[in-house]
Amino acid sequence: MTYSIDYLDDDDEEPREPGWLSHLGELRIFAELGTLMPALPTLLAAPRGDGHAVLVLPGVLTGDESTFIIRRYLDELGYVTHPWKQGHNWGPSRELHERLRARLQELAARYGRRISIVGWSLGGIFARELAREFPSIVRQVVTLGSPFGSDYSIDGSRKPDSAARRRVPPPVPCTSIYSKSDGIVSWEACRERETPQTENIEVPATHIGMGFNPLVLWAIADRLAQPEDDWAPFDRTGFHGVFYG
Repeated sequence: MTYSIDYLDDDDEEPREPGWLSHLGELRIFAELGTLMPALPTLLAAPRGDGHAVLVLPGVLTGDESTFIIRRYLDELGYVTHPWKQGHNWGPSRELHERLRARLQELAARYGRRISIVGWSLGGIFARELAREFPSIVRQVVTLGSPFGSDYSIDGSRKPDSAARRRVPPPVPCTSIYSKSDGIVSWEACRERETPQTENIEVPATHIGMGFNPLVLWAIADRLAQPEDDWAPFDRTGFHGVFYG
């Protein structure tokens, strides 16, 4: 499976595929994992929201086991998290799309309120498409290293029309958390266009480690704590300005 860049706005930076040094940089995942336990007391002091439901979607070739730490952390903060329950993510298909639509609609009906979606890598692309199709039941979307500005394909084929469409943000608040040291996908393809309901948060993280990187977890918690009808961009004052770009 490959990620290939096919669409870019004129005012965006030219995307660059990660090279072999960037791939090797993913070995920093072990250092990231080592920071998780010491960071727990601080992470548990993160802003708490209203306990709404959150659907968490995994990246390609992974399943719900990869998002366990994200979900467990958000559960500790009082949210009601839900795995995607689709097995491993083998890439887009019509059948998967229909199952995800049904999953989202079932959760919205169960709780009688809008659902936030957190999507990692390809899961974030799915999350944005669900929000585009069902904005009335999606509260907000948070993506982690999701190259929605690229043409994701399993055969290397290029589809510029679909890539261009994906670059347009869905009509709900959208936060992209990305890393310039991502060794798997082009970070330029992970950035949202600037609108009143979109934002980009840069973190020092590996692609593989985003699911347990303390800075990523804190940013997710901060974003989910936003009032449902009073979303505001990430506040970079104080320590946020030190750790986040």
